[in-house]
Amino acid sequence: HESLSEAEPGDNVGFNVKNVSVKDIKRGMVASDSKNDPAKGAANFTAQVIMLNHPGEVHAGYQPVLDCHTAHIACKFAVLQQKIDRRSGKVLEEGPKMIKSGDAAMVEMVPSKPMVVESFADYAPLGRFAVRDMRQTVAVGVVKAVCKKEATDGKTTKSAAKAGKKK
Repeated sequence: HESLSEAEPGDNVGFNVKNVSVKDIKRGMVASDSKNDPAKGAANFTAQVIMLNHPGEVHAGYQPVLDCHTAHIACKFAVLQQKIDRRSGKVLEEGPKMIKSGDAAMVEMVPSKPMVVESFADYAPLGRFAVRDMRQTVAVGVVKAVCKKEATDGKTTKSAAKAGKKK
Protein backbone atom coordinates (compact mmCIF):
# COMPACT_ATOMS: atom_id res chain seq x y z
CA HIS A 1 0.00 0.00 0.00
CA GLU A 2 1.30 3.40 -0.96
CA SER A 3 -0.37 6.79 -0.99
CA LEU A 4 -0.85 8.38 -4.43
CA SER A 5 -1.91 11.90 -5.35
CA GLU A 6 -3.41 10.64 -8.63
CA ALA A 7 -4.01 7.33 -10.37
CA GLU A 8 -3.32 6.45 -13.99
CA PRO A 9 -5.21 3.94 -16.16
CA GLY A 10 -4.39 0.41 -15.05
CA ASP A 11 -3.71 1.37 -11.42
CA ASN A 12 -5.60 -0.67 -8.85
CA VAL A 13 -6.92 1.82 -6.29
CA GLY A 14 -8.58 1.47 -2.92
CA PHE A 15 -9.94 4.27 -0.76
CA ASN A 16 -11.35 4.82 2.70
CA VAL A 17 -14.40 6.88 3.64
CA LYS A 18 -14.59 8.55 7.03
CA ASN A 19 -17.16 7.05 9.42
CA VAL A 20 -17.80 4.05 7.14
CA SER A 21 -16.45 0.68 8.23
CA VAL A 22 -15.32 -1.94 5.72
CA LYS A 23 -17.89 -4.27 7.33
CA ASP A 24 -20.70 -1.85 6.35
CA ILE A 25 -19.91 -2.18 2.64
CA LYS A 26 -21.71 -4.96 0.78
CA ARG A 27 -21.78 -6.30 -2.78
CA GLY A 28 -23.55 -3.99 -5.23
CA MET A 29 -23.10 -0.81 -3.18
CA VAL A 30 -22.16 2.28 -5.18
CA ALA A 31 -20.02 5.25 -4.13
CA SER A 32 -21.24 8.54 -5.58
CA ASP A 33 -21.00 12.32 -5.35
CA SER A 34 -23.46 12.92 -2.52
CA LYS A 35 -23.59 16.69 -3.13
CA ASN A 36 -24.27 16.85 -6.87
CA ASP A 37 -25.71 13.55 -8.03
CA PRO A 38 -26.24 11.02 -5.22
CA ALA A 39 -26.80 7.38 -6.19
CA LYS A 40 -30.38 6.24 -5.62
CA GLY A 41 -32.01 2.85 -5.89
CA ALA A 42 -34.06 2.25 -9.00
CA ALA A 43 -37.81 1.67 -8.60
CA ASN A 44 -37.81 0.47 -12.21
CA PHE A 45 -35.86 1.14 -15.40
CA THR A 46 -36.21 0.89 -19.16
CA ALA A 47 -33.48 -1.04 -20.94
CA GLN A 48 -32.61 -2.18 -24.43
CA VAL A 49 -32.09 -5.93 -24.12
CA ILE A 50 -30.52 -8.15 -26.78
CA MET A 51 -31.34 -11.85 -26.37
CA LEU A 52 -28.31 -14.00 -27.15
CA ASN A 53 -28.97 -17.66 -26.43
CA HIS A 54 -32.20 -18.34 -24.59
CA PRO A 55 -33.55 -21.81 -25.40
CA GLY A 56 -37.23 -20.81 -25.18
CA GLU A 57 -39.12 -17.57 -25.51
CA VAL A 58 -39.26 -14.75 -22.99
CA HIS A 59 -42.60 -13.25 -21.91
CA ALA A 60 -43.44 -10.39 -19.52
CA GLY A 61 -43.02 -11.66 -15.96
CA TYR A 62 -39.71 -13.46 -16.66
CA GLN A 63 -37.38 -12.86 -13.69
CA PRO A 64 -33.71 -13.71 -14.35
CA VAL A 65 -30.64 -12.48 -12.44
CA LEU A 66 -29.04 -9.27 -13.72
CA ASP A 67 -25.29 -8.78 -13.30
CA CYS A 68 -24.74 -5.02 -13.29
CA HIS A 69 -21.42 -3.63 -11.94
CA THR A 70 -20.91 -5.80 -8.80
CA ALA A 71 -24.60 -6.45 -8.08
CA HIS A 72 -26.35 -9.76 -8.84
CA ILE A 73 -30.05 -9.10 -8.40
CA ALA A 74 -33.17 -10.72 -9.83
CA CYS A 75 -35.12 -8.29 -12.02
CA LYS A 76 -38.55 -8.86 -13.52
CA PHE A 77 -39.23 -8.15 -17.19
CA ALA A 78 -42.40 -6.21 -16.26
CA VAL A 79 -43.41 -4.90 -19.71
CA LEU A 80 -42.10 -5.80 -23.16
CA GLN A 81 -42.57 -2.34 -24.69
CA GLN A 82 -41.32 -2.82 -28.23
CA LYS A 83 -39.31 -5.20 -30.36
CA ILE A 84 -36.59 -3.34 -32.25
CA ASP A 85 -34.03 -3.98 -34.98
CA ARG A 86 -30.76 -4.60 -33.15
CA ARG A 87 -28.66 -2.79 -35.75
CA SER A 88 -30.73 0.24 -36.75
CA GLY A 89 -32.84 0.65 -33.60
CA LYS A 90 -36.04 0.90 -35.69
CA VAL A 91 -39.22 -0.31 -33.99
CA LEU A 92 -40.41 -3.59 -35.51
CA GLU A 93 -43.36 -4.31 -33.22
CA GLU A 94 -45.15 -2.44 -30.40
CA GLY A 95 -46.04 -4.45 -27.29
CA PRO A 96 -44.76 -7.86 -28.43
CA LYS A 97 -46.13 -10.94 -26.60
CA MET A 98 -42.68 -12.54 -26.40
CA ILE A 99 -39.06 -12.26 -27.52
CA LYS A 100 -36.63 -15.03 -28.44
CA SER A 101 -32.92 -15.50 -29.20
CA GLY A 102 -31.57 -12.93 -31.64
CA ASP A 103 -34.29 -10.36 -30.84
CA ALA A 104 -33.67 -6.93 -29.35
CA ALA A 105 -36.34 -5.22 -27.29
CA MET A 106 -37.08 -2.24 -25.08
CA VAL A 107 -38.13 -3.69 -21.73
CA GLU A 108 -39.36 -2.13 -18.49
CA MET A 109 -37.59 -3.94 -15.66
CA VAL A 110 -38.31 -3.99 -11.92
CA PRO A 111 -35.53 -5.05 -9.50
CA SER A 112 -36.57 -7.44 -6.68
CA LYS A 113 -34.16 -5.81 -4.19
CA PRO A 114 -32.73 -2.27 -3.98
CA MET A 115 -30.37 -1.80 -6.93
CA VAL A 116 -28.49 1.19 -8.30
CA VAL A 117 -28.44 1.57 -12.08
CA GLU A 118 -27.95 4.67 -14.20
CA SER A 119 -28.66 5.34 -17.85
CA PHE A 120 -25.80 4.23 -20.10
CA ALA A 121 -25.50 7.77 -21.52
CA ASP A 122 -24.88 9.27 -18.04
CA TYR A 123 -22.71 6.60 -16.39
CA ALA A 124 -21.70 3.83 -18.78
CA PRO A 125 -20.37 1.30 -16.19
CA LEU A 126 -23.66 1.48 -14.22
CA GLY A 127 -25.69 1.34 -17.43
CA ARG A 128 -24.70 -2.01 -18.91
CA PHE A 129 -25.66 -5.44 -17.65
CA ALA A 130 -25.73 -9.14 -18.44
CA VAL A 131 -28.84 -11.27 -17.97
CA ARG A 132 -28.03 -14.69 -16.54
CA ASP A 133 -30.26 -17.73 -16.30
CA MET A 134 -29.54 -21.48 -16.24
CA ARG A 135 -25.90 -20.69 -15.34
CA GLN A 136 -25.22 -18.90 -18.62
CA THR A 137 -25.55 -15.43 -20.10
CA VAL A 138 -28.85 -15.37 -22.00
CA ALA A 139 -28.93 -11.64 -22.85
CA VAL A 140 -27.08 -8.34 -22.53
CA GLY A 141 -28.49 -4.87 -22.21
CA VAL A 142 -28.02 -1.15 -21.68
CA VAL A 143 -30.12 1.06 -19.44
CA LYS A 144 -31.95 3.82 -21.34
CA ALA A 145 -33.95 5.51 -18.53
CA VAL A 146 -34.26 5.08 -14.76
CA CYS A 147 -37.17 5.84 -12.41
CA LYS A 148 -35.36 6.40 -9.10
CA LYS A 149 -36.67 5.86 -5.59
CA GLU A 150 -36.51 9.05 -3.51
CA ALA A 151 -35.95 7.36 -0.14
CA THR A 152 -32.24 6.94 0.47
CA ASP A 153 -31.29 4.01 2.64
CA GLY A 154 -27.62 4.62 1.95
CA LYS A 155 -25.17 5.89 4.50
CA THR A 156 -24.68 9.64 4.18
CA THR A 157 -21.40 11.13 5.35
CA LYS A 158 -21.39 14.18 7.62
CA SER A 159 -20.11 16.45 4.82
CA ALA A 160 -22.97 15.35 2.55
CA ALA A 161 -25.51 15.99 5.31
CA LYS A 162 -24.13 19.53 5.77
CA ALA A 163 -24.28 20.16 2.01
CA GLY A 164 -27.91 19.01 1.96
CA LYS A 165 -28.86 21.46 4.70
CA LYS A 166 -27.28 24.42 2.86
CA LYS A 167 -29.57 24.02 -0.16
